Amino acid sequence: MNAPTVSSLRLATRSSAQATAQAQAVADALMVAHDGLQVQLVFVETLGDQRLDVPLHTIGGQGVFVKEVQRAVLHGHADIAVHSAKDLPSVTGEGLQLAAFTERRDARDALVGRSLAELPDGATVATGSVRRRAQLQAVRPDLQFVELRGNIATRLSKLPDGGSLVMAVAAMQILGLTDRIAETLPLEGFVPAPGQGCVAVECRVNDAATAALLGAVDHGVTRADVEAERAFLAELGTGCSLPVAAHAHGGRLDGFLADPTSGRHVSRSVDLPEVGDARRAMAASLAAALRSELEAG
Repeated sequence: MNAPTVSSLRLATRSSAQATAQAQAVADALMVAHDGLQVQLVFVETLGDQRLDVPLHTIGGQGVFVKEVQRAVLHGHADIAVHSAKDLPSVTGEGLQLAAFTERRDARDALVGRSLAELPDGATVATGSVRRRAQLQAVRPDLQFVELRGNIATRLSKLPDGGSLVMAVAAMQILGLTDRIAETLPLEGFVPAPGQGCVAVECRVNDAATAALLGAVDHGVTRADVEAERAFLAELGTGCSLPVAAHAHGGRLDGFLADPTSGRHVSRSVDLPEVGDARRAMAASLAAALRSELEAG
């Protein structure tokens, strides 16, 4: 039996400028791929959007930007949910399937303000990410850090005097703000968060027609890489609050894990098999090895 024809989709997304731009890009790609399809954006406010007064890791870390968007799909208020893949917990929500991973943009982090070499001794860097703090401290232990929350415009307005703030290059790309970048940080030493630079699209598990439509924006290479990164994260457990980084590219996976209390960090790279299950198993094995090494001191 053929799947029913779908003529319109309701796409749930956060309302920030970055989220809206990402969602509109997905909507546009779907309408180009499927002649006559109409896509309507449904805006949802998440806990992460509501609680701008506290650090992300104190209100749940991963998942604070996605749960309400997912709920809109599960409750029938929308057909698909669009997220920054790095915001997704390592376990897919019950009743949902990850139907598409769009082609990844630049996954690296960047400094806005001054480059790393230009930052004076004891300079202030603004970032809400414990991962970014750990990686920067590893090369510049003299740096001071302050919290950074809010949408892109708000964060850019909070550039510390004489210092820098850290942004994802992909976020700057989607908003046409790459001219604000002082330095793009190299993958060596500054491994991105799992899924960084990729946009993920979910639909209900029993919605075969919508899943088929989303296949048009699913990028095979990106899916394989992000799934390996998510397997790395899953091995550490959903309750892991340590600074974690994992990035797959060109058949290799770079992993990073740190202890924010001691400042100690471990990192390693492995070559990934081509087969999906074997890739994910290798990624999980790397995470387990880094955890053991960090715990061993």
